Amino acid sequence: QLQASGGGLVQAGGSLRLSCAASGRIFSSYVMGWFRQAPGKEREFVAAIKWRTGSTYYRDSVKGRFTISRDNAKNTVYLQMNSLKPEDTAVYFCATDPSGSVRTGSYLYDYWGQGTQVTVSS
Repeated sequence: QLQASGGGLVQAGGSLRLSCAASGRIFSSYVMGWFRQAPGKEREFVAAIKWRTGSTYYRDSVKGRFTISRDNAKNTVYLQMNSLKPEDTAVYFCATDPSGSVRTGSYLYDYWGQGTQVTVSS
C-alpha cells in the first residue's frame, strides 16, 4: 500500500513537500511515479524515479522547480515542489510501475496511493 501526504494550501511561489510511504517491500526494479489530476482534466505524469539507480524524470513544466527523491531505508518517495504556480493545483498521487522502465501513462502503473490535495493560490 502507498500512503501519500504533505499536500496543502500555499501561495504562488511557495513550497510543499509530498511524501509517499510504501508499507510493503519496494523491489529494486520498481519505478515510483508522481501524477496529478486537476478538476475536469486527465491524470498526468509529473515525475518518476527508478528505485535501484535513483535516476529521475520530469514533465517539462515542472523541471527546475520539482525534485523527486527516495529514502530506501524508509521506503518513501518525496516530491519537493518549489516556486509553485496556480496551475500546479491538483490532487497528487504516487504510484508504482514494476516494469523497471520510466513510463508516463498512468494506466501502466499498478498500485496507487490515495492522493493528496495541493492548492496554489494566486
